[in-house]
Amino acid sequence: MTLQEINFDGIVGPSHNYAGLSLGNLAATRNAGATSYPRAAALQGIAKMRGNMAMGLAQGFFLPLPRPDTGWLEQLAADEATDPALVAGAWSASSMWTANAATVSPAPDTADGKCHLTVANLVTMPHRSHEWPDTLAQLQLAFADSDHFAVHGPVPPCFGDEGAANHMRFAGHHGEPGLEVFVYGKSGGRFPARQHEQASRIVARKHGLDPERCLFVEQASEAIAAGAFHNDVVAVANESVLFTHQQAFADPAGTYAAIAERCPGAQVVEVPADRVSLEDAITSYLFNAQLLTPPSGEMTLVVPEECRDNTNVWSWLQDMLAGNGPIRHVNVVDVRQSMANGGGPACLRLRVVADPATVDPRFMLDEAKAAKLEAIVSEYWPETIDTDQIGSEALADQVRTARGKLLEALEITELA
Repeated sequence: MTLQEINFDGIVGPSHNYAGLSLGNLAATRNAGATSYPRAAALQGIAKMRGNMAMGLAQGFFLPLPRPDTGWLEQLAADEATDPALVAGAWSASSMWTANAATVSPAPDTADGKCHLTVANLVTMPHRSHEWPDTLAQLQLAFADSDHFAVHGPVPPCFGDEGAANHMRFAGHHGEPGLEVFVYGKSGGRFPARQHEQASRIVARKHGLDPERCLFVEQASEAIAAGAFHNDVVAVANESVLFTHQQAFADPAGTYAAIAERCPGAQVVEVPADRVSLEDAITSYLFNAQLLTPPSGEMTLVVPEECRDNTNVWSWLQDMLAGNGPIRHVNVVDVRQSMANGGGPACLRLRVVADPATVDPRFMLDEAKAAKLEAIVSEYWPETIDTDQIGSEALADQVRTARGKLLEALEITELA
């Protein structure tokens, strides 16, 4: 097998809206009630995927979940006359952020030599807590090859699990055995810590990981309190490089030393707080970037436009590129619609190290399929959604039709 990293991006769903449901996600709450642009959001995401393919990288995608989720409302004995937040929760398009879909351990790390995926339960936020059954069905379809993949159900709901957004992996190359780092939270002041330590430990055991090749690290409470609701808002890793804010971890020095001990050759690129504050890091999503190694071997950081708009962040990036560090390129992408709801380039993707030939080919992207996605989105996705439209049967019909046309075009009717 030829193991390589495949980025699976979530296609932004036709119900994409700004209901402000995510406590601790400052962008989402700041933009609550604003008009959203689902069509533009989805096209921006596809353009980002095209950019990865242009670098020679393998690219996959996941589909929007069925929305509105009327079954969830029925469980809550809720309808359009009930609390608007519950109704909005049934319409949420948050599954577009596939960094929260699952935690992934590649085959070189696991006891049985298979790539393991555990779907995230997302229980901390009600609007996301009902995603996992449909996400699990999609994972089971995309990774149905049982000789190469093992797909697990969620961690018990007494422990919050938010998936790969709180997981990092270090290895000399993606296909080599690696060190898996699980980041959990304990306290974030007025904001909840979403990843429980026990959830991370359960995932590690499910995946059959060697305890000597795992680290469990606490996220800094000040980072959570500042709006870093997931670790990937303040730190990202790729191969042997950790790109991190100085205030990402409760014990930065201990974290770096433990990584270096278990992964010799690991490099830490730490951004000091006196150059880029936590506020700057979180508003720009500097660390919610994709850190990638294209076939050229020159590590590339894919950042949102907001990084270029922030003087402190952009100045630091230019200084970094002028040095001799491991990150050699910075690519800027426009994902402003996702950013306005609190998700940057890294939120939109789930990293899976595998042989692309073992993945259901319907979930792998190429230029022809990207053009097909763009055509479907341009014709069927709503151009705008105002929050007072949430609950409208006319909009619900449009959303269902749009997703149905996508499934039909991709011939993935099992998920209809």
